[in-house]
Amino acid sequence: MTFLNPAILFGLIAASIPIVLHFLNLRKLKRVEFSTLAFLKELQKTKIKRIKLKQWLLLLLRIAIIIFLVMAFARPTVKNFSIGNSSAAKTTAVIIIDNTFSMSVVTGNGSYLNRAKKIVKNLLTSFQDGDEIILLGVGNLSNESAQPTTNNKQLTRQIDELEISAVSRTLNESVVKAAQVLYQSNNYNKEIYLLTDLQKGRIYNSSNELSNLSSIFNSNVRLYLIDLSEREPINLGIEEIKPNNQIFEKGKTVSFDIKVKNYSKQPVNNSVASLFVNGKRSTQQSVNLAAGESKTIPFETTLLDTGLVEIYAELEDDDILQDNKRFFSVYVPDKISVLFLTDNRDDAKFVRYAIDDPTKQKVRIAENSLSQVSSLNLKNYDAVIVIGSERNSDWKNLISFMESGGGLILMPGSQSTLSNFQKLCNSLNISSPVSAVGKINSQDSPALFDKINYQDPLFADLFENKKQQQVESPEIYYYFKVVPGGNSKNIISMFDGSSFLSEYKAGAGKVFLFNSSLNLSWNNFPLKGFFAPLINSLLLYSSSKVKEQNTITTGQEITADISNHSISQIKVEKPGGENEYVNSDSLTNQNYFTYTKTDEAGTYKFFSSNKLSDYISVNCDPKESVTDKADFSEFEDYLKQISFEGKAYSLSPNDDFTKAIYQSRFGTELWKYFLIAVLILAIAESLLARNTKKDLSSIQNPESRIKND
Repeated sequence: MTFLNPAILFGLIAASIPIVLHFLNLRKLKRVEFSTLAFLKELQKTKIKRIKLKQWLLLLLRIAIIIFLVMAFARPTVKNFSIGNSSAAKTTAVIIIDNTFSMSVVTGNGSYLNRAKKIVKNLLTSFQDGDEIILLGVGNLSNESAQPTTNNKQLTRQIDELEISAVSRTLNESVVKAAQVLYQSNNYNKEIYLLTDLQKGRIYNSSNELSNLSSIFNSNVRLYLIDLSEREPINLGIEEIKPNNQIFEKGKTVSFDIKVKNYSKQPVNNSVASLFVNGKRSTQQSVNLAAGESKTIPFETTLLDTGLVEIYAELEDDDILQDNKRFFSVYVPDKISVLFLTDNRDDAKFVRYAIDDPTKQKVRIAENSLSQVSSLNLKNYDAVIVIGSERNSDWKNLISFMESGGGLILMPGSQSTLSNFQKLCNSLNISSPVSAVGKINSQDSPALFDKINYQDPLFADLFENKKQQQVESPEIYYYFKVVPGGNSKNIISMFDGSSFLSEYKAGAGKVFLFNSSLNLSWNNFPLKGFFAPLINSLLLYSSSKVKEQNTITTGQEITADISNHSISQIKVEKPGGENEYVNSDSLTNQNYFTYTKTDEAGTYKFFSSNKLSDYISVNCDPKESVTDKADFSEFEDYLKQISFEGKAYSLSPNDDFTKAIYQSRFGTELWKYFLIAVLILAIAESLLARNTKKDLSSIQNPESRIKND
C-alpha cells in the first residue's frame, strides 16, 4: 500500500486522544451495601465485567475511527506487483506533443502548443532519477531520431525548441513511433503522454493503416491523453488553386480558380482573398462564407515576368494561419527553344516560317536530321517538332524526353511511308494510323474538317471575337487515317471519323499528332489564315510545363527531374530561402532526385550550376484544417483497434497531474472504502455507547432498579 498524501499520516497521533480521555474518565463505582440485596452482588460483578469489556471496545472503535479517517485523507493506493520484477522502480516515458498547425489556436491560456509545452515541463517533476524520457512532435516524426534520455535539461531545451509544423500527421503515427521506443526499453513501467487538440479526422486516416500492437502495449503500459482544445476556432482555408490556362506567356492574361472553405461552425463575412504573383499582390476579392461552406473564387491577372513564376493565394488572418496560403508555380520561358528533326529540311519550312518571327524574338530554333536523334541532348529544348519517320528507327531518346515532361509535335514528312510512320507511333505508344487515304498532289476529291474543339486550350487566345470561332477547312489531298484511342483527345476531326490533330499524354509530357504532312503536296493548310496562329499556340502549349501541384502536401517526398544537370552538385532552394547541397554522385538514379525534407509549404527549386532543373510546389494538407473534435470514447475505440491492452486515462489541462500520475502508477485509491469504514465504525460506536450508558445507569442507581422490581 502506498499513500499519495503521506504527510497526513502525522494525524495518527490523534488516535491517542481516546486513550487519554478513557483513563481520565474512569470512575470507580460507589459501593452501597444493601443487606436485603446481597443476592445481587454476584450479578453486579458480572455486569461490571461486561461494561468494562464494552468500554474497551468503545476505545478501540474510537481509535479505529480516527485511524481510518486519517488514512482516508492520506489517500492510500494498492497496486498488483509482479513477482521477480527487478526494474519496477524505473519508467520509460514517451511524451508526444501535437505540434501540427491546428495546435496554433490561441485562447486566454495562450496557444494550444505553448500550453502543452508548459504542462510537459511540469510533468518532468513527476519522474525520478534514472527514468528514461523521449519527446516526440507529431508534425516532426519523419525527422525524429532522438533517443530516450535521463537529462531533464536536454528535454527542457527540446521542449523550448518545438514549434508549429506545417506537416499534418495522424496521432496513430505518433503512437506507433512510441510503440517502437517502448519495445526497445527494458524498464517495467512504460508510459505515453499524448497532448493534443484531439481532431476527429487526425486520429488515423483509415483502418487499413492500423496495426495490432498488443505485443508491445501490454498491461504494464499507461497512456495519458491530455485534451487541450477549449473552443471552436474560426478558420477559413484554401483547399485548391487551379489554373484555367494551359498556356502561360508574358503579357497574356491568365486566370485561376481558388477554392476556399469555411471550416468554422459560424459564418464568416467580408474576409479578403488575394492573389500574389512573384511576391506582389495582383488582385483581391471579398469573401462571404456560411458555416461549412466551400466556394470557388475566380481571379485574373496578367503575367509580367518570365522564368519561374511563383503564385500563391492568401486569406487574411484567422485562428489558424498555415492553411491561409496555397502555392502554385509555372515556368514561363523568355525564349522557347525548339528543335526541328526532319527527314528533309524543306518539309519544315512552312512550320518554321509560322513560328520564326524576327520582330518578337520569342523562339530559338535549332534543326537536325532525324538520323541524329539518339546522340542529341533533348533536355536543352522546350519542344521538339518531328517531321518524318524514314531516317531513324531508335526512338528511346525521344521517349525519354516526353516522359520527363517535354512537348512533342509530330507529323509525317513529304516522303513518309505508312509502315514507318506506324512504327514511330507504336514506339511512342500513341494511336497508329490504320491506312493511307487520298493521293499526293491530287485535288480531285480532297477531304475536309468535320469538327473543331474550340474549348481546347489551344484556341483560348486564338480568336479576338470568341463568338465567331469559325475557320475555313483546308483541302487535304493525302493523309494517314488516325482513329483516336483511349489515351487521346481529338482536337480537329475529319468527316470520316479520323483525327487531323489529336493530343496524347506521355508520362509527364504531351504529344500533338498531325495526320498529314504540312506541305502543299499533301494539303493546302499552310495557306490558311489560322495556320500560323495554330502552330504558335501549339508550340506554346507543348513547351509549357504546368504541373499537377494540388496533391503534394508537406511531409511527402518529392521527385525532381535532374537529368540535365551539368555538375556533380545539386542545390535545393527551400521555400524559406535556406539552401541545401547534395552530391549527385551519391544518387542511385542520376536522372531523378527524391527529396524528403518537405516540412515547409511553398516552392522547392532544384538547380544545377545555377540553372533551374526542376521545381515543385508543396502545400499544407487540408485535412488538418478540419477542427471537428473527437471525444475520449472515440479515442478508446481507436485503442481497441490497435489492441492496446494497457490502461488509458483522460486528463484535463486543469487537473493535478502529479496526483493523477501517482495514482495510476501506484494503483487504485482506497480512500472511499476507508470513509465507508469510518461511517460503519461510527454507527457501531454510537450504538455501543448508548447500550453501555444504560448499563452504567442501572448499576449506579440500584434503588430505581429495586423499585422497578
